[in-house]
Amino acid sequence: MSALRGSRIAGVGGYRPERVVANAELAAMTSVSARWMEERTGIRQRHYAGTGETVVSMAIAAGAAAIKAADLVPDDVDLVVLATSSREQLAPAGAPQVASGLGTRGAAAFDLNAVCAGFTFGLSMASNAVRTGQAENVLVVGSDKLSPMIGPELPDTFAIFADGAGAAVVSAAATEDIGQAVWGSDGTRAAVIESKLRPDGRVRATMDGPVVYRWATGEMPAVAKAACARYGVSPSDIAWFVPHQANRRIIDTVARTLAIPPERVVLDIVETGNTSSASIPLALTRLRDSGRSTPGELVLLLGFGSGLSHAGMVARMC
Repeated sequence: MSALRGSRIAGVGGYRPERVVANAELAAMTSVSARWMEERTGIRQRHYAGTGETVVSMAIAAGAAAIKAADLVPDDVDLVVLATSSREQLAPAGAPQVASGLGTRGAAAFDLNAVCAGFTFGLSMASNAVRTGQAENVLVVGSDKLSPMIGPELPDTFAIFADGAGAAVVSAAATEDIGQAVWGSDGTRAAVIESKLRPDGRVRATMDGPVVYRWATGEMPAVAKAACARYGVSPSDIAWFVPHQANRRIIDTVARTLAIPPERVVLDIVETGNTSSASIPLALTRLRDSGRSTPGELVLLLGFGSGLSHAGMVARMC
């Protein structure tokens, strides 16, 4: 086996469905106000998939954008990882359809379900595949269509979840630009956030918000610090904090605990909502598109959510 090499994020891309849903539209259908939604979640609007848009079609759109940003063509991609928890079809996996839809030359492809931490799990696996020489360029896509799983009878999830896809290309590098993940899970709290089939034949997402808040704000700062330490840096060295866009109150609290200034925290949730596995790559795309970041800057990625599962890592901005 050849010696390990480095890996890097070569490009990112995102896709938000055209339909924009403001808080006022949802408030008219449920028992809480638009003001309550923004105060409790930080969200002002979110995107819902249109007729015919699927987890796979959104993933293809985001993946194509990431490949272009990496200055590659689809034939350069030899592995596709699709992180999702919301496909209606259980088999076959969606990743091969994404690979074919993009026009790759028979790339290896598989799905990964770590829900809101899915992208960071996938990014770590992609980095390992590149570092060991198993792949040259890996496309990691987080894509979720959550709007069919929510309804006005459950305001907590109705106000938060949305649809979208985000992607990143991981390629070989001379240096280690993607750090090792600090990851874990707690299956004893599986019921805290879950989606399952109800007797009426519909899949519904449910969440115990207070428990999620206490877990995320109480335990995720230590994960973030450990991820920094594993890369040989501290939170004060981080240029940008890009957490899972779960809820603005959670993001703000974790950032304060880490002493990361608000201007260094990337917030995509305000205009995009919580898109589960898509949230981190969509936030990275927003950061790149804003022009505020510089290639090579340190970015702290922190995925956490249903499972309960988490994965944090430090990477360098593309």
